Amino acid sequence: MTHNTPLSPRPLRHIAEGTRRVLTAAQLRSHGVSPAELAEQCRPGGPWQQLLPGVYVLHPGPPTSEERLHAVLTYAARETTTLPAVPSQPGAEQPHRPVYSDAVVTGLAALTLHGFTTSPPLPALDRLDVLVPRLRRLRSTGFARVLRTAHLPVPEPVTGLPVAPVPRALADAVADLRDAGVVRRLLTEAVRGGHCDPASVVRELTQAKLLGRPHVVDAVDSLLAEGRAFAEDRLYRMVREYGLPDPVWNVDLRLPGGPHLGGVDAFWPEHSVAVELDTRAPRQDEDAMWSEYARKREHLERLGITVVHITPRKLRESLEQQATVVRTALMASADRDPAAYVVVVPR
Repeated sequence: MTHNTPLSPRPLRHIAEGTRRVLTAAQLRSHGVSPAELAEQCRPGGPWQQLLPGVYVLHPGPPTSEERLHAVLTYAARETTTLPAVPSQPGAEQPHRPVYSDAVVTGLAALTLHGFTTSPPLPALDRLDVLVPRLRRLRSTGFARVLRTAHLPVPEPVTGLPVAPVPRALADAVADLRDAGVVRRLLTEAVRGGHCDPASVVRELTQAKLLGRPHVVDAVDSLLAEGRAFAEDRLYRMVREYGLPDPVWNVDLRLPGGPHLGGVDAFWPEHSVAVELDTRAPRQDEDAMWSEYARKREHLERLGITVVHITPRKLRESLEQQATVVRTALMASADRDPAAYVVVVPR
């Protein structure tokens, strides 16, 4: 005898009313939902819908941006079938955040999550990029674009989601952009917004082999100039706020009637102390640039001039500590032998 018995609403209702609205077929099976029940719920006009292969949202209508992000991560992450238990008492359920293994949001979506205003809002993104280990067998589909990587970055949690650090997210976004203006605005906001330093951005762009593209190179040159300008501003502020003696700024040093010794960002002639901003970026000529830095420093120190190297990152993260380093060098000058006389020329 056959019965047209309606599907049991109890487990389905309890799942749909839970804190997680995006689940895999395996997770639903573990909660007692049979394939037939799943197909019935996802029928045209039904209460559930399939967002990506094997990934479902437990309500009709368009998914929210958060649900799309969870769907992409659920699709890309290594399978887990665990679900939070149904609470035994009303109100006993606690917020549950899923754990996504080997899946990290990147690209423009990651930049938007990090708070960038120059990247599109999440609803405007037709696809969402997700990083997975290179050996994963997973294809891009629907609004999920899968990017494989040999080295999955350590994610930064943003609103409970695993998100790629800004430099990596920038590189993944730039790889797909052809508009020089958009690339320049994204890179500039990364520096101006204090998200990262230029060197870390250039490092990721180099590893992604993007510095062969003319519009990216132009944007990087602007980025490095932007980073140096901000570092110089912080250096001025360090001298002013921590009561250091006023130096002469941005000068070239020469021996009297002799060769050019190199430029420095700040110089205290009476103390023979120089500060040089180390704004090198890891590009193809890094070794040559470092050799030039080292030669200049060694030459100046042989002449009795103390050279303090400061990176933009140190100025951003530990301004007081850098002021202490410079002050110590100035105080120690009284105990050193007199330095060679040098000519100071404005740059």
